[in-house]
Amino acid sequence: MQDYDPSSAASSGIFFAIFMACIIPAIIVGVISIIGMWKIFEKAGKPGWASIIPIYSTIVLLEIIGKPIWWIFLLLIPCTGIVFIPWTINLLSKSFGQGIGFTLGIMFLSFIFLPLLGFGNYPYLGPAGAGFVGAKPFDPSTNYQDPFNTNPPPSQV
Repeated sequence: MQDYDPSSAASSGIFFAIFMACIIPAIIVGVISIIGMWKIFEKAGKPGWASIIPIYSTIVLLEIIGKPIWWIFLLLIPCTGIVFIPWTINLLSKSFGQGIGFTLGIMFLSFIFLPLLGFGNYPYLGPAGAGFVGAKPFDPSTNYQDPFNTNPPPSQV
């Protein structure tokens, strides 16, 4: 005959409660960050749904900051990721006219700073800020230059 130990049932309930106390806030933070990235993508003229697809979202992020797609390999390699991930976040901040303080905010409190960047009054200035903070907001319909075509367009007279 099996003995029933009431302490084993109580301990499994405690573990479940601790697990749920950890997982629910993590899900909330993740959803808030995804919503912030969705709005950032839309501000930059990219599809918002791209923020929920793992590898594609990184490719779109690299397009937003103006870096080549092969950078994705540099972001995935552990030793180079230590350098290139903060650099990518810094370029994202600069693309919206923000500085190093905003970069640190995104790195350490992304669930606050990503929605702030997406919903806030920070216009997309182009890849890495298109030069300086005083630049005009980026309009993809004007002055488009194909990054793969180095030939200048014919002048119109």
